[in-house]
Amino acid sequence: MAVTALGFLVALEIAARRYGVPGPITNQVREVVYAPKSGGLLYAAMALMMVVLTWRQRFVAVATAIGIDLAFLVVRRAFDLGTNGGHPFGNGALWVILGCAVVAVTRRTGPERVLLLKGVGLGMLLVAGRKTGDTWLLITSKTRPMVLDQYVATADQALGNPSWLVGRMVTATGTIGFNFLDTIYGQLAVAAVVAALYQLRNVAAERRFPRHHLVRTFLVIGLIGPAFYMIFPVVGPLFAYGTGTEHWAPISLWAPEMPPTEPWAVANLWPQTPPPITTPHPMPFDGITPRNCMPSLHTAWATAIFLHSRKGPRLLRYAGTFWLIATLCATLGFGYHYGVDLIAGVVFTLTIEAALRSYDRGWDRPGLRLVAYGTTVFTALLISYRFLPSPMAEHPWASGPLLVLAMISVIYGYVRTTTGWEPRAAKTGRVERQAELV
Repeated sequence: MAVTALGFLVALEIAARRYGVPGPITNQVREVVYAPKSGGLLYAAMALMMVVLTWRQRFVAVATAIGIDLAFLVVRRAFDLGTNGGHPFGNGALWVILGCAVVAVTRRTGPERVLLLKGVGLGMLLVAGRKTGDTWLLITSKTRPMVLDQYVATADQALGNPSWLVGRMVTATGTIGFNFLDTIYGQLAVAAVVAALYQLRNVAAERRFPRHHLVRTFLVIGLIGPAFYMIFPVVGPLFAYGTGTEHWAPISLWAPEMPPTEPWAVANLWPQTPPPITTPHPMPFDGITPRNCMPSLHTAWATAIFLHSRKGPRLLRYAGTFWLIATLCATLGFGYHYGVDLIAGVVFTLTIEAALRSYDRGWDRPGLRLVAYGTTVFTALLISYRFLPSPMAEHPWASGPLLVLAMISVIYGYVRTTTGWEPRAAKTGRVERQAELV
């Protein structure tokens, strides 16, 4: 698996180089010295790695990371180097992760070495996933000159154009609403780490990882999801039906790097005027805007956080629910996604989660049936968005409820199947404990 992941990173690096930009490996190596793009992500990755450490080792790791970051800050200010748009902190966390890898190889043996290397790999996978995603987005913008936004926008008429509705609501709240939702939207990985840390809280004591946890689901979603960007390229209503800058001016750090896309848009309609129902067709778009809408992976990841927080304490369950709702509002209110993207994202996540849990249990009939059904519904959604958008828009009172019912049917199937697994798991646990007593 490690060899496969490395080969995938190398392939993306080569692909990125063909377009004259650094790939995921180069970008990660640069952050050993240069200001990182996301310091919070690196500290979150270090937090994941520390689940295999003792409390004393955790305190030493955090203190070391902070000390290294302070040293970098002093050097940058002394030589007036600046951060070039990056974060002033985060290098220390990466150094600690790499240092633990060196310690595992040189100072640990046997199971202790394996456990520490697994912790390092878990942290680095989170970081590599972010870098890989950035490269994937670049590739979609360069290799898919035609986008299918008109098809998706037409199909979205069946749901009442929710992006336009929520977009007007977010606009009415001004900078306060935008800043709040932007924080939620941008810190999704940190929220995932919080949920994952709860699931992995006993790793150091038990000296092993649980069979299934949130990080696995996150990584699989990030690995498979971008493939559909290549099959179904969509840029989103903010770009296809707007100027691309409606919500960026207040606080966005990367807005200056993105020129307005209005010349490529169908018209400047978002979020004030819903798009008219017309015969859709593929439309050309610029070579810098990612085609990352179908399905909505932000919705997929937020749904995964919600699912994995269900067995946590009350505060974690409330937080998971809040993050899902706020993420849905942000994806629609910022014009990054259409409503049908969100439906596809929920079905996509439930299918992935069902497949992972079925794999861990051993493939049985309920698991196979659920995965097959989720795959069928997801495929049917994409086909309907592509080939039946006009009939869907012309008959919204029929097609809209059908879309929602399709999603609810997968949710129901997931809840029913996983609930049926629980008694068996509990019974197996009791049998194992009785066997240990004997």
